Amino acid sequence: MKLIVGLGNPGSEYASNRHNIGFMCVNHFGRTHGIRFDQKKGKSRVGTGVVDGVEVILARPQTYMNRSGEAVKALLGKYRASVDDLIVVHDELDLPLGRMRIRKGGSSAGNHGIESIIAEIGTPDFTRVRVGIGHPTEDPERTEVIGHVLGSFMPDEKKVIDEVIPRVTGALDCLLTDGLETAMNEFNRAPS
Repeated sequence: MKLIVGLGNPGSEYASNRHNIGFMCVNHFGRTHGIRFDQKKGKSRVGTGVVDGVEVILARPQTYMNRSGEAVKALLGKYRASVDDLIVVHDELDLPLGRMRIRKGGSSAGNHGIESIIAEIGTPDFTRVRVGIGHPTEDPERTEVIGHVLGSFMPDEKKVIDEVIPRVTGALDCLLTDGLETAMNEFNRAPS
């Protein structure tokens, strides 16, 4: 069983924000595999299904980004899942727009949702699919960063994101069927 959590903020006013790329990606993965977010469990909207023989729980926390850990901790308990079962999809300021990086463990890199998860579950050792949203400037002020992550993608950026979201679905499929090392080798390089 794998618990795949997309990070974001609930509510239509945040739906197209850069910070919600995690929600966008798990939504696409769910649509691709016929999984609907038709349940409320563990402070999240949840959908369940089987993908390539693997039981999958998809979740979009409804706690807001900065408290994502509360939902992840509740979901791990509800489904009796281990940290090894957890895959988190989230935005990454330090990656160029549209780049993807899969890794296990490491720091939060300033992502408050990841900080919250690490604090709540007591370990950074879970798999992450980081999706680049780009950095607003080389030397950003805090307000610029907040405005950037809570802003919506510009039309030219949206084209890039529309290409990376299906790649994230492919990466998640690869994680489920072939494991972490293979997924990292295949998806951590720039698309050709």
